[in-house]
Amino acid sequence: MTTNYAIINTGGKQYRVREGDTVAVETLECEVGSDFTFDRVLMTSVAGKLTVGTPDVKGATVVAEISEHGKADKVISLRYKNKTRQRVKRGHRQNFTSVKIKAISAK
Repeated sequence: MTTNYAIINTGGKQYRVREGDTVAVETLECEVGSDFTFDRVLMTSVAGKLTVGTPDVKGATVVAEISEHGKADKVISLRYKNKTRQRVKRGHRQNFTSVKIKAISAK
């Protein structure tokens, strides 16, 4: 049994996705519950046929449903210099959008 999958590019990162997967990507400007189409598809494997793009696969799309918007866990950044009382502590929470992959199509 072969499973369809694709490698998409969004937010400067690449993700390997299959139908039914839930992936947290960089923030997308869409409403929760709406569909979003990823058109930057770098590679597809549909029905056992592998297609590699140069750099994108022509006509390939990945349709996903927006599940939620949120913030990731806090990441603490600490700089410390010994014996000089220098300490800089900063925290950061990255925004993300959770998407559920509905369909992968390659033409």
